[in-house]
Amino acid sequence: MPSWSDFQPFIVSGLALGGIYALSGVGLVVLYRATGVLNLAFGAVGAMGAFIAWSIINKAGAPGWVGWIACILFAGVLTLAYGLIFGPALAGRGPLVQSICTLGLALVLFGAIDLLWSTSAGQSRSISFPTDNSGFMIGQVQVNWTSVIGLGAGIVITAGTHAFLRYSKLGTAMRAMANDREITATFGVPIRRVEAAAWFGCGLLSGIAGILLADLAALDDTTLVFTVTISALAAALIGRLRSIWITFAAAIVIGLVHDLITPISSLTNYQDMTPFVLATIALLVMPRGQVLTRTREEG
Repeated sequence: MPSWSDFQPFIVSGLALGGIYALSGVGLVVLYRATGVLNLAFGAVGAMGAFIAWSIINKAGAPGWVGWIACILFAGVLTLAYGLIFGPALAGRGPLVQSICTLGLALVLFGAIDLLWSTSAGQSRSISFPTDNSGFMIGQVQVNWTSVIGLGAGIVITAGTHAFLRYSKLGTAMRAMANDREITATFGVPIRRVEAAAWFGCGLLSGIAGILLADLAALDDTTLVFTVTISALAAALIGRLRSIWITFAAAIVIGLVHDLITPISSLTNYQDMTPFVLATIALLVMPRGQVLTRTREEG
C-alpha cells in the first residue's frame, strides 16, 4: 500500500479534474432542466474545440489566448446551431430519442477529429498554459496555477450558475420551463430564446472543459470525448439532473477517487471505471422515488 506522501500529489490533480467535471456536469444539468435534452455530445464538442485551438496556436502561430477563445466560441456556436436546428424537433420526443440524437453528433465529431487530426510518425500534441510552470508549495506538494484554475473554474461556474438560475429573469424562465414547458409558454415566456440561451451556455462550458482538460490531462480525442462526458454525466445523475450543488460535490469526489487510485498498482487499470461505480452506488443508495426524478413533465 502506498504511503500518504504518495497520494498527496494526486489530491491536487484530482481536485483540478473534479472542478472540470463539475462545470461540465453543471452544463448538462442546466441544459436538461431547460430543454429536457441530455447532451451526450458535450465532450466531443469541447474536444474538437481543443484541437482547433491547437491548430491555431501551433500551425497558424497565433498567441495562446486566441486559440483558447476560439475553442470556447466554436463550442458555443456549434452547440447553439445544433439546438436551433434540432431542438424544436426534439422538444416533443422522448428522452431516449433526444439522447441518441446528441450521441449521433458526438460520433460524427469524433470521426471528424480522427480524420482531420490523425497522428502520424509518433507526433505529440499538447496544449499548455503559461501557468503550468509556476505555482506554490503546500507542504511537500507542488501546486501549479493551472490546477488552481481547474478547481476554481468549477467552483465559480457552479456558484455563478446557482445565482443566475435563482436571481436572473432568464434563469427564472429556465426553472419555470423545468417545471412545465407549456404553462410557462402561456405566460409569454419566449421559449425558443430561453432554449437557445441554454444550448449556447452549455456549449461555452464544453469549450472551457475541453481546453482545461487538454492542458491538465492530454490532447487526445478519446480522452477528451469520453472522459469528460462520462464523468460529467455520472455527476449529473448523482445530482438527479436537478441539483447543481450535488452535481458539483459528486464531480469533485469522482475526480479525487479517480486520481487517488493511481498510486495503487493493483487498481490503476480500473480507475476509468470510477464514474460508473460511484454513480451506480449513489443510484442504489438513493430512495427509489428520487432516482432520475425529472424536473419537467413529458409531453
